[in-house]
Amino acid sequence: MTNKIRKAVFPVGGMGTRFLPATKAMPKEMLPVVDKPLIQYAVEEAKDAGIEEFIFVTGRGKTTIEDHFDRSVELEDLLTSKGNLDVLEDLLASMPVAGQVCYTRQQSPQGLGHAVWCARHLVGDEPFAVLLADDLIYGERSCLAQMVDAQSQTGGSILALMDVPQEHTSRYGIVTPGTVSDRLVEVKGLVEKPAPAEAPSNHAVVGRYILQPEIFDYLSAHEKGAGGEIQLTDAMAKTLDHSPMHGYRFEGVRYDCGDKVGHLQANIAIALDRPDLGPALRDALTPMLLDEKS
Repeated sequence: MTNKIRKAVFPVGGMGTRFLPATKAMPKEMLPVVDKPLIQYAVEEAKDAGIEEFIFVTGRGKTTIEDHFDRSVELEDLLTSKGNLDVLEDLLASMPVAGQVCYTRQQSPQGLGHAVWCARHLVGDEPFAVLLADDLIYGERSCLAQMVDAQSQTGGSILALMDVPQEHTSRYGIVTPGTVSDRLVEVKGLVEKPAPAEAPSNHAVVGRYILQPEIFDYLSAHEKGAGGEIQLTDAMAKTLDHSPMHGYRFEGVRYDCGDKVGHLQANIAIALDRPDLGPALRDALTPMLLDEKS
C-alpha cells in the first residue's frame, strides 16, 4: 500500500544565465513556450497528476512567479469589460485554488539537492514529487501522471528516464539498471554526470521525480558532489539500500528548455500541434526551410 502523492516541489531559484539578456529581469521559468510560461506547463502537469499542494523554492528576483499564480483584479476587470470571457475563463482555470501554493527561499544557489532540501518542512513526512520546469515533457498524458500510476504499484521512488546517446551521459544522472519490465527499470545504482566510458548505461534521469521523505536525511548532510554542488542524485543513491527505486521510461517528448535550441524546438513543436496555430505556422516555415536547402 502506498501513500497518495499530494505535494510537488518546483525548484525555481536558478539564475538562467544561458538565456541572458532575456533573463536579466525575468525568471527563466517565465520564458514563454508559445503563449504559456514554462512554469505553468509544469504546474498543469502536476495538477493533472492529482497534486494538491504546490511548493515553489524560489530565489531573489523570482516574485514574477508569485504574481503569475495570483489573481490580477485589474486584468480580470479589463477582460470582462471587453467581453473576452473565453480568455478570462482560461486564465482563471490555470490558477491553483487559494491555499494550495506556498513559497520558500533558497538563499544561495548550492545545487538541486539543496533546493529540494529547502522544502523539507513544507513537505513533511510523506512522499512527494519534484518537477523541473526546464524539462518540458509533452504528450497525450502528463509524465507525472504516468509516474504516479507506476509508483502506486511499485512503492518507493520513481525517476523519469530517457535513453540518451552514450556521448551525452556526462550531461545527466545515469542509472545502473537491474530488472527491466516494460517501461519500468529497476535502479541498482546512480551516478551524476559520468564520462561516457564510465557510464553504467545510457538511461538518463530527467526532471521528474517521486521521492520518499527519507531523502531529506541524506540531503541534510550537505555533501557536495559534481560541480561542487549538493546533488540530488547523490542523495538518491544513498537511499537504495533502504527503499526500492525504479526508473520510468515515460511516453511523450522531452524538450530541454534550459537550452536555447531545445526551447526553440518546444515552441515550434507545440505550436505545430495546435489547430489554431499549426496550419499558419507550417505555411510560414515551409518557404524558410526550402530557402535553407537551396
